[in-house]
Amino acid sequence: MPKPKRHRFSIRPSRKKTTEVLAVNLFRLMTYCVILAAAYIFVDIAVNGSKAVFQSKAPFINTQFLTEKPQTLHVFEPLEPYNDLQRLHGQILRLEAKRKALGKNDAQQDAEYAIEISSLQTEMETLDAQRKAGRLKYSDDEFRALTETPDPSKFKHETYAYSGGGIGPAIIGTCLLVLGSIAIALSLGLLCAIYLSEYSRPGKTLQAIRLSVLNLSGVPSIVFGLFGFGMFVLFFGWGVSMIAGWFTLAIMALPVIIAASEESMRAIPRGFREGSLALGATKWTSIRTNVLPYALPGILTPSIMGIARVAGETAPIMFTAAYALRDQLPWEGLKQPTDFFFQGVMALPYHIYVVSSKIPQNEYTRDMQYGTAFVFLFIVGFFALSSILLRIKVRSKYKW
Repeated sequence: MPKPKRHRFSIRPSRKKTTEVLAVNLFRLMTYCVILAAAYIFVDIAVNGSKAVFQSKAPFINTQFLTEKPQTLHVFEPLEPYNDLQRLHGQILRLEAKRKALGKNDAQQDAEYAIEISSLQTEMETLDAQRKAGRLKYSDDEFRALTETPDPSKFKHETYAYSGGGIGPAIIGTCLLVLGSIAIALSLGLLCAIYLSEYSRPGKTLQAIRLSVLNLSGVPSIVFGLFGFGMFVLFFGWGVSMIAGWFTLAIMALPVIIAASEESMRAIPRGFREGSLALGATKWTSIRTNVLPYALPGILTPSIMGIARVAGETAPIMFTAAYALRDQLPWEGLKQPTDFFFQGVMALPYHIYVVSSKIPQNEYTRDMQYGTAFVFLFIVGFFALSSILLRIKVRSKYKW
């Protein structure tokens, strides 16, 4: 039977085509790997963090964790199961040492050791469950209120820093830092974008300014933190304060806001400006009424999301605005109204850093870490969602 003729326009197999298909599949695989890794991280934080934020009993939200300040956790463990666990652990270690010393021909003895070790491990799991069920946990406030502490002959007392209480002051401090930096960054960034888009003249100076703005986007966050520390904390004498954090975060977000605002304004058709000017309006009136309202959807979303992103940077906040622990809320204990701006606050990113790296790790700090990360992701997601909804609302109002 004769072989069918290939159509002249059909794709012919070649090494170049095969290489292209392999490259496309490789890029697709890498994309899926990145997406799966990000999904795993978010799901892991959501699953483990929800254990600290939610509870099985009404009102189903752990209000203590969301409202109280971080405190030391005082844990009293019953001594009897603890001592039994230590004894069983010692027996398992001795049996494992005997197994390692056995020769190759002692298979029966090795199996007996394995069965005995498995039985001891099962017993240890049962005792460990009893030990955890018998724990007594107290935060600093609850421990001070105790009229009678547990009997030292029956309980072992341990303390764990920053593992009790909650993250209320850190939530409030993070929200204040984000809101203040949004106000400053949007004001300065919008003014700069108006000048670059509407008033500046094309030339080398304008190109240099735009290049500088783009270069600032690639500066590491710690450099901005050191700049804010030197400029606002030391030179201006504001100290570690909320206003120093506002300006530092605002400067970090300025490159994104200026670039997004300028591109949005330049995308508005030229006829909008010319029609307004032809009717006798001034240039500023034309910009205010015929350019900014229509460019606003393209300005708000990247600006607010940029601010929410930089609010998660630990270095700028650590150098300029954040305390590891602050008992009072920002509006408490003020001697004069201006003290509200010139005081440090707690912040969720810095709290995660402190709990994760500055204190010994244990099962209690793990709950605090995951719970704080979960709440912080929720706050960032709230600001991102609000910017998207605001964009949709403004876009539906101004159509062109």
